[in-house]
Amino acid sequence: MNRLVAKLLMLATAMLVCLSIAACGSSNHDEYAYDGSKNGSEQEKEITLKFYFGGEKKAATDEVWSEVSRYVKNKGLNVKFDINFIPFSEYKEKMLAMAAAGDSWDMNFDADWLSYKIIAAKGSYMALNELLPKYAPNLLRKYKEQGTLSAATVNGQIVGLPWTMKMNERKFAGWRVDLAEKAGLSIEPDSIKTIEDVDWLLRELRKSYPNEKLNRTPPLSLFFSREEWVDMNFHGLGFYLNDPEIIVRAVEQQPFYLESAKLSKVWYDDRLINRDAIIDKGDASLQWRNGKSMFTITSHEWANADPGFVDPTYKQGMSLLYPDKKFVNRSSIANVVAINRNSKNPDRVLRFLDMLETDRTLYDLVLYGIEGKTYLLNGEAADYPEGMQTTSSNYMEWGGQWAFWKPQFMRPTATYGKKLLG
Repeated sequence: MNRLVAKLLMLATAMLVCLSIAACGSSNHDEYAYDGSKNGSEQEKEITLKFYFGGEKKAATDEVWSEVSRYVKNKGLNVKFDINFIPFSEYKEKMLAMAAAGDSWDMNFDADWLSYKIIAAKGSYMALNELLPKYAPNLLRKYKEQGTLSAATVNGQIVGLPWTMKMNERKFAGWRVDLAEKAGLSIEPDSIKTIEDVDWLLRELRKSYPNEKLNRTPPLSLFFSREEWVDMNFHGLGFYLNDPEIIVRAVEQQPFYLESAKLSKVWYDDRLINRDAIIDKGDASLQWRNGKSMFTITSHEWANADPGFVDPTYKQGMSLLYPDKKFVNRSSIANVVAINRNSKNPDRVLRFLDMLETDRTLYDLVLYGIEGKTYLLNGEAADYPEGMQTTSSNYMEWGGQWAFWKPQFMRPTATYGKKLLG
């Protein structure tokens, strides 16, 4: 009997030693080799990544990102996602306030037309020089091919992850063709090319629709096109494309700026600019889509996209402005994602982004959602399910997706067709 007790005690002691060793080994479970193999037999612990995007949160967002979580977990990345949206009319100010307050999150959408340059300059985005090659080698390889990381580098520190699309920055005049035709205006395609042409069109539309909202865009961007001026989206600084020395100058000191200011006053007095244009913070693209404006100055992207008008009788016309002038491509930081400096999980964020660079199934999940529920696959195209369109989509065309655009995986959609994708 004593021998049996002794053997049981020895067995219990051995089991305790094994459990102790296993517990010690599990303290290393956050270390994760990039290729998907785990150190030992332990699985990394689950964490939640908190992301912020601009726009309105669509109905199926949480369901889709739950599927994204399940997919990446099967690939060895043990994460869940907390997806948050801030309306674009408030996005810049809220992100600046959150960064200044030292709030903690993991990743957010940003852009040179939003808060990116200011937040990056203040050091509120994490430096990724050492982390990027370790946890996102495929993404880094793409950036090296394109030579775009310098645009997201501040004082030698990589503080943003640019989109990998290439797109030109040409400006277009856009107007409601259906309203022009109703008013008896015959406007030839691509006939609106200059500031004088735009002035004529606005006046004709105002005569025909004296009580309607017409336009909220001042003429300054037209002068940029005419003068071949590159706006750096940073404190009014820019340069002339035809300047061989590429000297950075203040826009307020350029002769065309005064000319633009005078024309703005004329347009405002003549009601070619809406009276509330200065205080109107509404989403311009939504106003265009909902028929709340008749004229716009827009980009190559939207000139070649379907705006998703709420009324199928609405039609838009587009005309390239100053077609003979030189132009630049869109900045590599026109759409970026960045990692908050207080993030506790930058390695997981980068591993997720690296998977997105190489995995089409994951890309389809993130960009288009769940096949059969948020989109239908029609050949290579991602179409809306029956009964849905841009204004009623439960996921597709969600705001802030643009930093995730990958030309190798993008599908034509109702909004972005083959013409835009080339």
